[in-house]
Amino acid sequence: METLIREQARLIILKALLQQIDETLNSDLLIHELRPFGIRKSREWVHEELGYLREMGALTTVAVGSVLVATLTEKGHRHLNREIAIEGIQRPSRPGG
Repeated sequence: METLIREQARLIILKALLQQIDETLNSDLLIHELRPFGIRKSREWVHEELGYLREMGALTTVAVGSVLVATLTEKGHRHLNREIAIEGIQRPSRPGG
């Protein structure tokens, strides 16, 4: 179950970034994006997931004080558009599906 939660959280994070005009959010705001989906985790846990997504090339991060600021990359876009599949991130639903 923990693997499924992590994979789904990673997709939720990418989608949340996509919804922003500058495709950027900080880790504290991402905690709030995960809660409506029943994923209530600590900042440390979110930082771990951001680290995974950074390693996979789906986003970039910059440390600002005690938070991480994440920005979607082209590879992250391609995953969200179903052009590629990034291991460890849930696949988005087909459009209209």
